[in-house]
Amino acid sequence: MARRPLIAGNWKMHGHKSDSFDLVAGLLAKRGNGPFKADLLLCPPATLLDRVGQQIAGSDIWLGAQDCHSAVSGAFTGDIAASMIKDMGASHVIVGHSERRSQHFETDAMVRAKAEAALAAGLSVIVCVGESAEQRAAGQALSVVTAQLKQSLPPGAQSSRVVIAYEPVWAIGSGQTPTLAEVAEVHLALRRLLASEEGAEAAQFRLLYGGSVTPANAVQLLALAEVDGALVGGASLKPESFWAIALASPDITV
Repeated sequence: MARRPLIAGNWKMHGHKSDSFDLVAGLLAKRGNGPFKADLLLCPPATLLDRVGQQIAGSDIWLGAQDCHSAVSGAFTGDIAASMIKDMGASHVIVGHSERRSQHFETDAMVRAKAEAALAAGLSVIVCVGESAEQRAAGQALSVVTAQLKQSLPPGAQSSRVVIAYEPVWAIGSGQTPTLAEVAEVHLALRRLLASEEGAEAAQFRLLYGGSVTPANAVQLLALAEVDGALVGGASLKPESFWAIALASPDITV
């Protein structure tokens, strides 16, 4: 069975109420009511989850959060439990984003614990992996990302609720992307690891590419055999560019 593309927008720490209203309204206008062979996911800041959720209610666009805590509840000032995200109407959460790993020093074990908490709360998760510029220069890209995935993936992960995103750290927000051959090589390595860990289920996991995805490069990136969608950063902040990326998959018809 073919894997359905997923185009996810990660707004990061951008947006106020008026910004989000215009952005989502623009996207809904472009989305229209016709058939669409891809899943769309918006991950705004936590402050906008309720507002964006209300706007997309009744549509086929999903709502996601950018992070969660691994604990069910407790004295964790400023953190948000997975059950709270679920309570806001979200269906997904991103865990292990490179900015969380590098700026908040999140380890694979922490990412795995967050993913397990999210799944327990009824959310689906996007588990992110990616190498630094130094690791790629040293020829360690494949070993780094496969080790991250192996140690971050919850045991018994199911493709229906777990998505994997490859986002090289050095490409995030830089305007640079790996070559198509490099992206294909990493995605194939991740697929092979999944096959060794998950057996037949491996073929159904969606593998996204993230890292300076734009309308200009999306067609080529999404045409790669093992790339099943995109985790989009800056380009998701404008409905025109996000929609153009959503249309870029060769599997999509409108």
